[in-house]
Amino acid sequence: MSPARKIAASLFAATALSVSLTAPAHAATDAELAFHWAPVHYQDTDSSDYDADYLSTVDFDGEWNTLNNWESQDDSVARLTGAAYYSVVETSTHWFLVYSFYHPRDWEDVPDPFEQFTHENDMEGLLATVRKDGSAFGRLEAVITVAHSDFYSYVPAGSTYTSGRESVDGTLRMQGTRPTTRQEAKGHGLYAWNGADFPGGDGVVYVPSATGEVPSGGNDRSVGYRLVDAFAPGGLWAQRNSSTTFASWGTFRGDNGKDNAANSAWGWDDGNDGSDLQRGLLATDPAYLVSAYFANRGQFSLTYTRNPYL
Repeated sequence: MSPARKIAASLFAATALSVSLTAPAHAATDAELAFHWAPVHYQDTDSSDYDADYLSTVDFDGEWNTLNNWESQDDSVARLTGAAYYSVVETSTHWFLVYSFYHPRDWEDVPDPFEQFTHENDMEGLLATVRKDGSAFGRLEAVITVAHSDFYSYVPAGSTYTSGRESVDGTLRMQGTRPTTRQEAKGHGLYAWNGADFPGGDGVVYVPSATGEVPSGGNDRSVGYRLVDAFAPGGLWAQRNSSTTFASWGTFRGDNGKDNAANSAWGWDDGNDGSDLQRGLLATDPAYLVSAYFANRGQFSLTYTRNPYL
């Protein structure tokens, strides 16, 4: 099957699964919301070490010690099952969904003798802003993605949102009801998908699924990834004060390459968006961040009815 046909087949399967898993006859749960809006994710891979670009979870090796994740990454590729963490907070007008994609390594295919360009652990992701419009899953109005120390803003066709303090960086492409995202090989900066094939022609297309799958290789165009609740008991947020996992608030422990250089969602920061938009707000106070980034938002509450981060 050609790559283009395989992508089409994977998207059809994802759409069918979405219909079967997310058609509640009741108010949508956080898991249902997260599944409905989870992106089709285009992960570029580097042929020098394909599996170093596969998605996984922080505890892919069975424990939460992040000082050995670089070393454990290539011990067993079978453990690198596709996954993304999600969290949901809400106001009276909106749901705000964060998706966090984890890799054990931020790496280079050339030597890094001074340990300036690589680091252990890597987590980047996106914030989806969804208006409560009376339907089960609401209406997607904007997405902000995280690429290293910069945030990028996108709106789907038909959104009223325009540039605020930050410029809108482009139109968000949808595949069916889902947004699409792309992630770099090696450094894993995350952006909206631009509609192009992978640089070099090889990459993994991850689609939301009930179970996570391991790519068959570095050019697999249909791989399921599962959604992991960041607020689950014993999960990622529960480890927030653990010195086994974190070196400081929101910063993972890591001693390969640059020490302690990767952040969880509550540690993400855009380096130049204003002193009032402090580190971590994309997850902990997304309503305020979105209110600053975009204009022409319509009715928009800044008061949370539910926010487990606070």
